[in-house]
Amino acid sequence: MKVHTALGPGLLESAYQECLFFELKSTGFLVEKEKPLPLIYQDVKLDCGYRLDLLVNGKIIIEVKSVDALADIHLAQVLTYLKLTGNRFGLLINFNVVRLKDGIKRVVNGY
Repeated sequence: MKVHTALGPGLLESAYQECLFFELKSTGFLVEKEKPLPLIYQDVKLDCGYRLDLLVNGKIIIEVKSVDALADIHLAQVLTYLKLTGNRFGLLINFNVVRLKDGIKRVVNGY
C-alpha cells in the first residue's frame, strides 16, 4: 500500500476535510466535524440538513471545497452558516488549486 505524504489537487472534499480535521486536532484546536446546524423557524427547531464541515474552537467555520473555481454560492453558503450560528469568522478553502494560499478566502459576517 502506498502512503501519500502530501495531498495535491483532485481528491474528494471529504478527504481534504478529514486531513484538515486531523491536522487541526493534532495541533491542539478543539474541532467539530460535520456539526449539524438546525434552523429555527417560528420557535421550532427544523433539521434541514445544514452541516458545518469544521467548527474550530466554537468560533471559526471552515467550509471545504474541491472545485475548479469558487463561486458566489459557496460564499453565500458560508455567510448563511455564520448568520445562523451567530459566529463572525469563516474560511472557505478550495483545495483544487496549485497553491493552497490561492484557494483560501476569509469570510466575515457583518462586513
